[in-house]
Amino acid sequence: MDTTKLDMSGLLCPLPVLKTQKALRSLEAGMVLEVKTTDPGAVADFQCLAEQDGLELLDQVINADACVHVLKKV
Repeated sequence: MDTTKLDMSGLLCPLPVLKTQKALRSLEAGMVLEVKTTDPGAVADFQCLAEQDGLELLDQVINADACVHVLKKV
């Protein structure tokens, strides 16, 4: 499975979601995008993004200072 990684550390809403949507446009179906964020609101934002854009949210790993969102383009 091909995985692309993005580091959105330090960016606040809505930039992580907007930049993620742009990156997803260049991916083919079945590819995975792993996005690291530090904005606390990103957890809910990425859940909504997955639901609205028809993505599969494979995982969200939440740490004290960051969160990694793993999305699959279907």
